[in-house]
Amino acid sequence: MSDQRRRSEPADTMRGRASENGVTLWLLMEANRWVVAGLLLVGIFVVLLVVGMLDPEPLPITQGSKDPVETLFQGMVTAIITGVTLVVTINQLVLSQELGAVGDQRNRMEDALDFRNDVESHMDEDVSPVDPASFFRALLDSMRDDAAALSTAADARVHDEQGRSVADFADELVVHVNEVERKLDGAQFGTFDVISAILDFNYSYNIYEARRLRSAAGDDLSSESADRLDSLLTELQLFGPAREHFKTLYFQWELIGLSRAMLYTAMPALTTAVAMILFFDTAGSLPGVTLGVGNILWLVLGAAMLSITPFVLLVSYILRIATIARRTLAMGPFILRETGRETGDGSE
Repeated sequence: MSDQRRRSEPADTMRGRASENGVTLWLLMEANRWVVAGLLLVGIFVVLLVVGMLDPEPLPITQGSKDPVETLFQGMVTAIITGVTLVVTINQLVLSQELGAVGDQRNRMEDALDFRNDVESHMDEDVSPVDPASFFRALLDSMRDDAAALSTAADARVHDEQGRSVADFADELVVHVNEVERKLDGAQFGTFDVISAILDFNYSYNIYEARRLRSAAGDDLSSESADRLDSLLTELQLFGPAREHFKTLYFQWELIGLSRAMLYTAMPALTTAVAMILFFDTAGSLPGVTLGVGNILWLVLGAAMLSITPFVLLVSYILRIATIARRTLAMGPFILRETGRETGDGSE
């Protein structure tokens, strides 16, 4: 494969194809959502603490004239109750997709079984695995077998430019599949590991490249190479809807997890906000200084961080869901980002 083509190809891994740097991508997608929420809370706390220490009118003075604490936590109470209502709405949205008449449920079952039958027709196994990670490994195993056989058949015509291109494509696909399978080892659905691994597999570009090579080679390919390339193309096309299906299930899983997390934190947050309104009367309620900072500032900022925890969790979960959705908007051989990839006729 020419150096020009290598430069124009999208990277194999999601990290390589992402425009964000490694730290940003880790925060957006790979990190535990509670860790991200904790980092956001620490950042907000530090900023407000610095501002509070630099404020020419310290909080005890302001509290005596304007009562900002009561105003703040009154807004918190409203926001928390609104957030719980949002959780109920999210749960209704997620659960509505699981409800339906028996005929609808039967159609869903038949569609799922038909798809599994289509996949199993390309596997060595009679019955495809039920575990998502194992299912994708079995599908990738079939791709690797076809790609390895395609490379061997194409190598027999190494003197031919089309044969070299097909062999290079097959060899690179074998390496790519091996890397994705390594990431699937021990991955459990419900964590981000399975989704992260299958997002790394760049099936969109590989469909495009397989179709381009098939069209360019035409009748010049041997019958074995043509059969292997056609089988490989079908498997790549099956990978797309399989990934979208499990991505949808993962979104539902994450939204349910978000709902539970917000409900777990809503009651402590609401209790804290109400307590600050009812029992924090004046700046003299908590005199003294700790570590050079007034105790009243520690109390107000700590209560504020606890009160905004449900919102910060919402932000951390939605960041991952939105990032995944943005990177997987198109199904099939479409790439919705700038790649420098040449068009089908070889021009830039």
